[in-house]
Amino acid sequence: MLAGILIPLSFFLMIFGIVYLIYSTRNRERLALIEKGVDASIFLKGKEKSIPIWKILIVNLAFLLIGSGIGIFLALLITTYTALENGAVYPSIIFIMAGIGLLTGFRMAKDLEKE
Repeated sequence: MLAGILIPLSFFLMIFGIVYLIYSTRNRERLALIEKGVDASIFLKGKEKSIPIWKILIVNLAFLLIGSGIGIFLALLITTYTALENGAVYPSIIFIMAGIGLLTGFRMAKDLEKE
């Protein structure tokens, strides 16, 4: 019973601590740069020509789903025309094709950023 309360509470505190540490460290670093007289435009560098994150997520999700669909189809073909069992073929082919899909999506997202 006690673990049912402590686990979510500790998880929430851990997430809060990480976020607090990131923001406080970033704030201290920026204040130190401002005190030294460094131009604040270095914080905006790279954001001008950046592609929106939602486009990259959609491209990666699309290739992940395409890869999973092709994996299911290939697993069906393999189990139908060979003597391999369903238990090992389906997860392995689906994960392999989903990984190939994510790799393809990553490369397409890199190409989008170049343009």
